[in-house]
Amino acid sequence: MSATSSPVEARLPTRSNTMRTVSTGTERRASVSDDEAIPGGDSNETTNLLVERLRAWKHMCGYLEDYVSVTAKVQRGMSKDYEKVLKTVNEPLKEGHHFSQSAGGVSSFFENIRANTQGMINLYAEGEKNLKSSVLPTLEKLHKEIKAKAKELQTGASKGAKAVEKARNITQKHIDLLAQQTAALDSAAGNKLNTSHDPYIVRRGITHRLNKQVIEENNNRQETITVQNNFQQFEAHVLQTIQAAMEQLVVFITGQSERHRTMYSDILGNLQRIPAEFEWVNFMTRNAAALVDPDAPPRSISNISFANQDHPTTQPLISGTLQRKSRMALKGFSSFFYVVTPARYLHEFKDNDDFNRDPAPEISLFLPDSHIVSIDEVKQTFTIKGKDVSSNAVGNAFHTNSEFVFKASSAADAKEWVNILKEAANTPIATTTAATAAAVSPSSATSPTSPGAASATAPGAAQPPAYEKESSAGSPPAVSRTNTTTTTGSLGEKVTSPVAEKTEATATGAGTGPASAAGAEKDFA
Repeated sequence: MSATSSPVEARLPTRSNTMRTVSTGTERRASVSDDEAIPGGDSNETTNLLVERLRAWKHMCGYLEDYVSVTAKVQRGMSKDYEKVLKTVNEPLKEGHHFSQSAGGVSSFFENIRANTQGMINLYAEGEKNLKSSVLPTLEKLHKEIKAKAKELQTGASKGAKAVEKARNITQKHIDLLAQQTAALDSAAGNKLNTSHDPYIVRRGITHRLNKQVIEENNNRQETITVQNNFQQFEAHVLQTIQAAMEQLVVFITGQSERHRTMYSDILGNLQRIPAEFEWVNFMTRNAAALVDPDAPPRSISNISFANQDHPTTQPLISGTLQRKSRMALKGFSSFFYVVTPARYLHEFKDNDDFNRDPAPEISLFLPDSHIVSIDEVKQTFTIKGKDVSSNAVGNAFHTNSEFVFKASSAADAKEWVNILKEAANTPIATTTAATAAAVSPSSATSPTSPGAASATAPGAAQPPAYEKESSAGSPPAVSRTNTTTTTGSLGEKVTSPVAEKTEATATGAGTGPASAAGAEKDFA
């Protein structure tokens, strides 16, 4: 009797190769598991890998969103920063009236700076708006598409995977049951078994369930292949969308940079178009009355006059060079310049130069408090005993009297000096000035512009003419109050002249005149 073939064998379905991809460059290696009823590995392996890849694309898209979002914030920050820059030049120029207000000058240049800086503020504000309204929404939409794709993949793949797992579990149970029944039949030694425990029946049940398992596996496989094929198109869409978004970003940023560069170039060009002499020529035109005329002659002290310049008390009774014997025996006589003033002082100066040094007396003798000790016409000398009251006198604080020996160039000069010294010491100040014209010889008379007058104005002459104009126009006068002094002229009339309070010699002489005259007469008697 020949054995019959099983009818189940011709109806068994076929399972395609289960591909396990191993990366080896461009090749793929597959392991065939058709010989296994329950293939090893996870049926969701491919699905999980694709979901993980979608997650990677989603995170990449999120990075770009953050990049564009922070770039937009930087644009907004730049707009705020340029508002601060605009504030530095927003106020009108200090002393702006010195610059030309017409087009093409410094004031116009600052208007150009303000306009271009405001343009930069608007430029960056517009850049933020463009990024948020064009680039960022494109990436956000793509992000949502990737998330939806991942959700769709997980939902569809999970159904197929669950069906495969369920079928495999059922098949595995019957395979385990077959193993039990075959073992039980071998140990029964011919004993009767339950019909449902017949290994033949169990085997056919396994074939039936294995057929369903393979169908589910093939359906799941086909769905996975479809998803894999769609992934290539989806990734191309993702890349194209990202490229378009980044192209927009680059267009905005490069256009912004170009406009930014153009604005700065306009600022520079506006400044470079100002001629070098433009502002100065306009300044001179507007202020021609206040500026110094270069064609006008320079100031000369000989042409300058001031209050009380020729007052009688400022003219010396006698002046000239005398020799004075040094207090140190070995030095002998030295020449100095001496002056007898209406204030009844005998002043000693190193020279008669009022320009190179301040004419402060080296020795000052108040004549009413001094007296002539001796006169030697042969030696052309005369001796005066008195107290030096100049600021240089060391003995002034001790109120000590000293003898001063003077030598004139001739006996006549010595006699003339002695006569004027006596007259100055014995005559009050009010009458001293009246007798000046008669007492002073023609040789000792001074010119209207005396060295003292020249000295008073010498510092001013050394300053630039601009300072002279500013001082005379805006500064207060050096002497703010004046007094009047009444003197008797050469003919007996009274002359009233303003005298500045700073005329210390006149004030001192007026205060000591009447009281000191009597003492002077006593000393010189």
